[in-house]
Amino acid sequence: MARAYDFPPDLLAAQEELHQVTSALTALLKGLPWSVEPHPGFSDPDTWRPRRRPATDGWSEEDQTEVQRLRDRQRELTITVVTHPFWATLEGPDLVTARSQLKHTHTAAPAA
Repeated sequence: MARAYDFPPDLLAAQEELHQVTSALTALLKGLPWSVEPHPGFSDPDTWRPRRRPATDGWSEEDQTEVQRLRDRQRELTITVVTHPFWATLEGPDLVTARSQLKHTHTAAPAA
C-alpha cells in the first residue's frame, strides 16, 4: 500500500487552485476561435491529411486578457507547488510518489 503523506494545507490549497485554473483555462480555450488574430480561413484538401479552418474575427481583447490572466496564475501556482519547502523533507522515490499523490488529492475520497 502506498504511503500517505501529510501535505501542508497551503500546498494542498495551491494544488487545488492549480487544478481549477487549469480547468478554467482549458474550457475557455475550447470555446475560442482557432486563431487569436483575424484570419480569412483556409482549405488545404490536397495533403495526405486535408485541413480546413473557417474565417475568424480572432479573439476579443477581453478573451486575450482572460487567457493571459489564467496563464499567469497557472504559472504562479505551478511555481508555488514545485518550490514548496515540503519537498525538501523527502528524497528519492518518496519525493516522486508524493508529487504524484499530490496531483490526485482532489480526486481522492475524503477520509471517514
